[in-house]
Amino acid sequence: MDEQSVIVRVNGPVIFANHMGYAGLGEQVDVGHEKLTGEIISLERDVATIQVYEDTIGIKPGEPVVARGEPLSVWLGPGILRSIYDGIQRPLEKLHEFSGTFLARGLSTPGIDIERSWMFTPTQAVGNTIVPLTILGEVPETDLITHRVLVPWGTEGKLTWIAVAGDYRVTDVIAKVATAEGERELTMLHKWPIRKPRPIAKRLPPCVPVITGQRVIDFLFPAARGGACAIPGGFGTGKTVTQHQLAKWSDVDVIIYIGCGERGNEMTQVLEEFPVLKDPRSGKPIMERTALIANTSNMPVTAREASIYTGITMAEYYRDMGYHVAIMADSTSRWAEALREISGRLEQMPAEEGYPAYLASRIGDVYERAGRTEIANADGTTREGSVTIIGAVSPPGGDFSEPVVTHTKRFVRTFWGLDRDLASARHFPSINWNTSYSEYDVSAWYAEHATLPWAELRERTRMLLKEDDRLQNIVKLIGPDALPDRQRILIESARLIKEAFLQQSAFSDIDSYCPVEKQLGMIDVILTFHESALKASAAGRPVHKIVSAPVVEKIHRMKEAIPGDQLDLLDALKKEVEAAFEG
Repeated sequence: MDEQSVIVRVNGPVIFANHMGYAGLGEQVDVGHEKLTGEIISLERDVATIQVYEDTIGIKPGEPVVARGEPLSVWLGPGILRSIYDGIQRPLEKLHEFSGTFLARGLSTPGIDIERSWMFTPTQAVGNTIVPLTILGEVPETDLITHRVLVPWGTEGKLTWIAVAGDYRVTDVIAKVATAEGERELTMLHKWPIRKPRPIAKRLPPCVPVITGQRVIDFLFPAARGGACAIPGGFGTGKTVTQHQLAKWSDVDVIIYIGCGERGNEMTQVLEEFPVLKDPRSGKPIMERTALIANTSNMPVTAREASIYTGITMAEYYRDMGYHVAIMADSTSRWAEALREISGRLEQMPAEEGYPAYLASRIGDVYERAGRTEIANADGTTREGSVTIIGAVSPPGGDFSEPVVTHTKRFVRTFWGLDRDLASARHFPSINWNTSYSEYDVSAWYAEHATLPWAELRERTRMLLKEDDRLQNIVKLIGPDALPDRQRILIESARLIKEAFLQQSAFSDIDSYCPVEKQLGMIDVILTFHESALKASAAGRPVHKIVSAPVVEKIHRMKEAIPGDQLDLLDALKKEVEAAFEG
């Protein structure tokens, strides 16, 4: 490097620096006298285009730019869980200690506390063959998650030394491996570039459902471990509450919650609730298995773009340990808006609605990093891990035909479309059963683990809802009384499905979470009512007496009246329904 690299032009968060021919694309740089964090996104001869992840007000041409010699990366090791980061993995609590409530620019702090000691217990012996992702030892990271110290990718050979059980910092050497290139020292800490997907050892099909306890999701539109899901909806339709429910109740091991460009008050609610929210399975705070990335709408737009990749890289790391991880990204629309702003400042040719032409490929890059994997252990056994991505989409005006929703539908296989009319009617979750879908085949899992036939009950329910949707158009014209008795009973049965089954309260102690067996038992009761009512009508009983039978009110109340561990009450209610319409 003959001449010092300096800033030659500034355009908001995008700056241009000369004499950068020695640096590489994607390399991390320090910008200006305050050493703001940036990333090289384009190189033309020796002029680099750099996006800066902090506020650039006051930055002027002539200030120095220094490349760090490595890409923008995430620190991986014990200490990620229970942490609250910004979009480029700077711990917000540490930044608060340095500068107070209003964060100063140019602050740099490790993503993991390098001074803290962790109790390391080795699980390998000297002489063992070491390959990438071999578990060297274990660290009790939290009360809920044991951190498995992994051999990083690119390391393979014989273990020549390993530390005895004891307290070590993440930067201390805990093992030595004789590789083909020579002896290599290993620590509990390593880095990984955020834009480079971690390899999947052996990809497994997404055929195991993520049980969320939300009936409309588990029963009608299930998510699969390692799957990609989208929750689009306009303002006030319940995206954030739905994601909170999924974070709280999903049967996953680790939650990575990314607040990407959302309003500050929404992220504040997450930051206040999660540390005190109890994990339903263990009774411990849910933060014991959660990492939060807070990048609100008033934070630098470029860090918003990076925050998604930061969270996914952390999730892939825990997947490689053998954990099932769920990513809650709220919202990918704000992330796409960051791409649009950066693209505009780079003077790139805009595509539909001003978004860059590469919007679809970037969305695909994100969702393609979901997956379920199997990894071989040293003893011949295997461990399974997964990353499930659940992205909220906030289309302006609730328009599902806008580009972000349209392109997202190309890459996800579960689509939970939130409906403004349902939300206005206080029907929550406001997932529209006519526009939503799931393409994951989890029927084999349900056949093995459920006592009732999920696939058959689901198909019968979907047919009832589909026919009801067709009949509602007729009802609007001529009223329900002009319909034949059979169709009037169908409409009443569909109303029971919508109000007594699909509607669910997130604030109810009993109904907030509904076990799978209770879900199937509830829908079985409603479908039994439908069949029994049809038989009673065919035998001459008037429809108005059928729909006003006392047992119908009991069906309405069963979601609150019957706890999830008292399924015998559902069996009794089903028998009562059959008896009410006999003879």
